[in-house]
Amino acid sequence: MSDGKVKEKQEEKLEFQAEVAKVLNLVIHSLYSNKEIFLRELISNASDACDKLRYLALTTPGLLDEGTDFKIDISTNKKERSITVADNGIGMNREELIENLGTIARSGTTAFLDSLSGDEQKDAALIGQFGVGFYSCFSVAEKVEVITRKAGDEKAWAWTSDGVGAFSISETERENQGATVTVYLKKEDKEFIEETRIQNIVKTYSDHISIPIMLAGKEKASQINAGSALWTRQRKDITEEQYKEFYHHVGHVFDDPWLTLHNRAEGKIEYTNLLFIPSSPPFDLMNPERKHRVKLYVKRIFITDDCEDLMPSYLRFVRGIVDSEDLPLNVSREMLQHNVVVTRIKSALVKRVFRELKKKAEKKPEEYDIFWQNFGAVLKEGLYEDHSSHDKLLELVRFRSTAGTDDQLVSLAEYVERMKDGQEEIFYITGDSPETLRASPQLEGFQARGAEVLLLTDPIDEFWLPAVAAYQEKRFTSVTASGIDLSKIKKETKEGDKGAEKNDVDNWDDAAVAKLILAFKESLGEAVKDVRASDRLTESAVCLVAAEGDMDLHLQRMLKMQGHMDIPATARVLEFNPGHSLIKKLTDSVDKAAKKQDIADAALVLFDQARIVEGEAIDDPASFSQRLNWLMEKGLAG
Repeated sequence: MSDGKVKEKQEEKLEFQAEVAKVLNLVIHSLYSNKEIFLRELISNASDACDKLRYLALTTPGLLDEGTDFKIDISTNKKERSITVADNGIGMNREELIENLGTIARSGTTAFLDSLSGDEQKDAALIGQFGVGFYSCFSVAEKVEVITRKAGDEKAWAWTSDGVGAFSISETERENQGATVTVYLKKEDKEFIEETRIQNIVKTYSDHISIPIMLAGKEKASQINAGSALWTRQRKDITEEQYKEFYHHVGHVFDDPWLTLHNRAEGKIEYTNLLFIPSSPPFDLMNPERKHRVKLYVKRIFITDDCEDLMPSYLRFVRGIVDSEDLPLNVSREMLQHNVVVTRIKSALVKRVFRELKKKAEKKPEEYDIFWQNFGAVLKEGLYEDHSSHDKLLELVRFRSTAGTDDQLVSLAEYVERMKDGQEEIFYITGDSPETLRASPQLEGFQARGAEVLLLTDPIDEFWLPAVAAYQEKRFTSVTASGIDLSKIKKETKEGDKGAEKNDVDNWDDAAVAKLILAFKESLGEAVKDVRASDRLTESAVCLVAAEGDMDLHLQRMLKMQGHMDIPATARVLEFNPGHSLIKKLTDSVDKAAKKQDIADAALVLFDQARIVEGEAIDDPASFSQRLNWLMEKGLAG
């Protein structure tokens, strides 16, 4: 295999994208304890390149010479202190070199890099969520050179960089398609030239790769990997370490798998799956494209990593491969869409994942809680998108609630089991954080009765709840909805309760309360849809709730923050607590003409306070401040 010579007269110097420069700096300073992975990553990329060309050659005549054997060659040069990894795979053209080695065009890259702390140990762990691939070379390299020719092209190209801030590209020569990566090592990393060191690394990290990995020796090259697809072996013959390294290879990640699923299906359709659930979320988990990361093989030949119908988007955190015996080798991406075999495989895979997750949740709940913290928000997307899987998913979902701390999660089955006598609904509240929700006045009446409320903080919660509606015939009900009747649930009495600010329906003066409602309505006008006395509150004076059929308060605010400015402003229902000392004083004064303006000002101040508690901006802060000051002065004056 000829590497060619660089034609320096055509050299063009280009700057790395800013994100690449950050990644390179991170690699150089954070991978110091695990430098050997650079070889794993180069071999993994070479393997992928061979897989892609082998598939394309099935449908593109003449792209590959007949009888071509794919292989990965490793050679060293002690004089130059270099190690070279060469393949005869798909190769790259000039544009692909720039795109693949000079930029990182992946959603979420900037946000992820901005989150890095500058702490090398922490950043080294976080980098596993990102997957540095080719750039790991620079943890050991003074300079890296890539010579490549794309299959079907006549031109070859050379890419060279020291990883500092720029790279150069020039036209060169290469006898056939593929890529040759030469890493010129730093003095302190010359160990990677040694034959035994290379053999050990390949055995540890890349033994599972099905393409032969050849190491050039003094007399001849010899194969140093087993060269058989890992998933074709019996489970009893595969070690945990081998599974782990295959996960690193197929997922291009550095963490360890949280769960491994390896099985062979036989019957109407035959396939093998080797799937992994990561132990930490990748940085692009919430990528708007929401593509899964499961590769499709047919009879051990790579077909595509972009088969949309192979795995639902709400399981996009799953990594691994599926190898089918029933699909034709020359299957196209168009043929894979709505393919009966693919549909059946997908259905079986989803059931398999659900079954294993449920088993983990039942047998090792602490470990399952970790999974849920990482991927629960994504899994809940299935409740909105996959109606057929509602029942299975509802067994898997977990929530924070008012019955426990933020570290404690509750299942729906546990919630229903501890529902109070007289409680017929599953109560929930949505918001931005558990801390904010726990302080919400809407919870007061529920807490007084010991009724548990689920605290939902994921944006998807606003969408799956209407789609699911109920669990075990118990309807999901937002505590911010109007019309909730708490009278059927008996209040809990606690030692030390004085009742000063408690809301006791039996002690209301119905006539006086009705007059206060009219006074509030007159003052607030169209700013509210209605004013009501409520047993929802125990400590607070007022709160806002959504009228029946109206959009939830948090959902409306969230959509506006996301740019949906066409969402119309909806007047809310103002509920007040007749047992609150302030409301009592207003009720006592409602018949006094001299107090009419005070009541009007109080109504406006209380309405604005309720809006502030809900996280809304009040319309006229200056007027609010003036009224509040006026009322405080009158109160201090007796």
